[in-house]
Amino acid sequence: MTPAVLFQNVSRHFGAVRAVDAVDLAVAEGEFFAMLGPSGSGKTTCLRLMAGFEQPTSGHIEIFGETAEGVPPYKRSVNTVFQDYALFPHLNILDNVAYGLMVKGAGKDERRKAAEDALAMVKLPGYGSRRPGQLSGGQRQRVALARALVNKPKVLLLDEPLGALDLKLREQMQEELKSLQKSLGITFVFVTHDQGEALSMADRIAVFNEGKIQQLGTPEEVYKRPQTRFVADFVGSSNVLPPEFVSQFGAANRYASLRPEAITLGRAGDGKLVLDGTVVSRSFLGATNRILVSVNGTRIHVMSPAAATVPAEGGRVTLSFDRADLHLMDQAS
Repeated sequence: MTPAVLFQNVSRHFGAVRAVDAVDLAVAEGEFFAMLGPSGSGKTTCLRLMAGFEQPTSGHIEIFGETAEGVPPYKRSVNTVFQDYALFPHLNILDNVAYGLMVKGAGKDERRKAAEDALAMVKLPGYGSRRPGQLSGGQRQRVALARALVNKPKVLLLDEPLGALDLKLREQMQEELKSLQKSLGITFVFVTHDQGEALSMADRIAVFNEGKIQQLGTPEEVYKRPQTRFVADFVGSSNVLPPEFVSQFGAANRYASLRPEAITLGRAGDGKLVLDGTVVSRSFLGATNRILVSVNGTRIHVMSPAAATVPAEGGRVTLSFDRADLHLMDQAS
């Protein structure tokens, strides 16, 4: 099957800066694909290359089998939703949504009907006569989404669209975006620095750092089986254990990832690996406690239920975990 988006050895340089460095990826048709990474990792530049706002320094890009290099944004079967919404303050909501259709020469009645349908799709029916300044941040985000969807793109590009929203609204919009993508069946490519967003919504995740893809896989693969120290630490803040520490368990002399929630306070049954250490600090997080334990100088974070008994700082504690939860990583970087 022809990928919705294909990158073959794509690079984008800005002087001496390699913003995107020899990236290969293939986004499947109908997939919710997330590009995750810190600021400056290359994920947004990749999105701009897909949109046509940037051109590759080298390499090849295809959108549904058609060469994309040199093709302007308005001639691509993609639309972009930006973090700052980019709505026209002097136009009402209906005209904002219909703007792209007007540029394409669609008739007034056709534009109005399509814009009303798009607003209903994002749960804003009847809002067409309002101005952007009369809407909340979440409502403006929905308008930006409707404006992109009204053009019926084959690929919808979303550039950190939830970053300006508060936590509760962001979680609500995550659910709505995933539901909308499933109902529409079109390809979503989502850029974010928030690992929770990527894990909760994406079918697959590409984790970026320094212009390269560090790992590409399903959320479960990336979370449970990180390939590099960067991925282990960035996606879920795992305990990254050094080779000399890991080797005491009879494992290979390599870095390993051990998730904080995989560790139990106390001895938790036969067959478990056991460590004794000292509580350095503890933080109450509502449903859980985050505990920092020093084991012979190696610091290990533990997530335990809030109801669990935790020794005071300086107290001794026993940790136990399954050998299977000690994930050896392929690369040291």
